[in-house]
Amino acid sequence: QVQLVESGGGLVQAGGSLRLSCAASGSIFSISAMGWYRQVPGKQRELAAVITGEGSTSYTDSVKGRFTISRDNAKNTVYLQMNSLKPEDTAVYYCRVVTRGVIYWGQGTQVIVSS
Repeated sequence: QVQLVESGGGLVQAGGSLRLSCAASGSIFSISAMGWYRQVPGKQRELAAVITGEGSTSYTDSVKGRFTISRDNAKNTVYLQMNSLKPEDTAVYYCRVVTRGVIYWGQGTQVIVSS
């Protein structure tokens, strides 16, 4: 069993920055991928950023150049550095980890960007 604990969300003005973290614990041997998804009420959850086990990263077009995903393997932690935040980035952000073909989700952390 794997548990994911997210932190770092909050309220920030447009143009500001936040760094989200997601710490994984439990039965972790190897991680295929770690990613961040976001969801607005009434909308489908969408991928924001992902980092593979090999270290390659991918981003949805709307966050490219502003968000950076990274990881600390020793701490089993994935981060999402969010810069130049826009109101449209407002969402609940969920950490997602895949290990041995099983998907685990964090509890979600709220990000609100005001104008």
